[in-house]
Amino acid sequence: MFKSGFKWMFLIIGTTIGAGYASGRELWEFFGHESGLAIALFMVFFVVSCIVIMTISYERKSTEYRPVLRDIVGDKLAKLYDVMIFLYLYTTTVVMLSGSGATGQAFNFPYWWGIVFIVIALIILFSKDITGLLSINQIILPILLTGLLFVLVIFTIDQDLALFSHWHEQSNWIAAFPFTALNILPLIAVLGAVGNKVESKQEIWFAGIGSGVTLGVISYIYNNSLIQIADELLLYEIPLFAILKHYPFQMVIFMSILLWFAIFTTAAAGVLGIVTRVNSYLNKPLWIIVITTLLTMIPLTTLGFSNLIGFLYPVYGVLNLYVLTRLLLYPIWNNMEKKRV
Repeated sequence: MFKSGFKWMFLIIGTTIGAGYASGRELWEFFGHESGLAIALFMVFFVVSCIVIMTISYERKSTEYRPVLRDIVGDKLAKLYDVMIFLYLYTTTVVMLSGSGATGQAFNFPYWWGIVFIVIALIILFSKDITGLLSINQIILPILLTGLLFVLVIFTIDQDLALFSHWHEQSNWIAAFPFTALNILPLIAVLGAVGNKVESKQEIWFAGIGSGVTLGVISYIYNNSLIQIADELLLYEIPLFAILKHYPFQMVIFMSILLWFAIFTTAAAGVLGIVTRVNSYLNKPLWIIVITTLLTMIPLTTLGFSNLIGFLYPVYGVLNLYVLTRLLLYPIWNNMEKKRV
């Protein structure tokens, strides 16, 4: 149970921690000052959402997200959100490719080198079907989470930051709703594609609670660190580098590698959602669909990393609020429907 639970936990976290999150840009767009309660609410909402999505996926033994989506929003809205999920996965994967280019630029490599590198890596990953993604998540994510948490804790200690000094100021609590909603659609897509591989409800609870608590703790410490350097963030495409400038160059290299892997795992999760959906129509080898999909994305990366996040993420966060509401209320109305039968 624990081994499988960790596998799904890392899949959830890998889907969520991408270029936007790991770089700090996504957190700063939604949270910032007076957001401690918002992050606590996000943690609760995220746990409930993950457990509900995985439970439906497990019960349906789904291999792609449409059966799960129909259970959540109903048949009529499922078609609308089917299109939205596809567009979300497509555009956020473009953001990940752009993030790879931006990471390379931090070391004076050409923007296109970073994009070509991640495209080739994704093609190689999916040459082994989806088992390659599950395997790489279990290797990379523990290192990524440990490294990110280590940097943030050291920064907090070095700067003598108080983690709870502003807990009485919580005017931004409502940000929990669009932030959680933003991260729901990719989870429906990815977890909906692996329902036939989940073996028990115990691993669902383990994965849901483990991923929510992990992301909640890291988000709180990360946001608290960004608040201290708020004046400098306008100068950085990737806010994490504003924190890393206080440390030796070796640390910058190490964290940049981890940041790239965070980008890679989320891009891979997005590609998984896209190709399993497309494959339900085409029934072609996954690697062919992956190559075709990635080639259409490359021209869109010219829009820039921070511009894409600044525009797309708040829009998706608002549009997905209905899905979040349905997920949070699902245990209640699902039980009511069962009593009627």
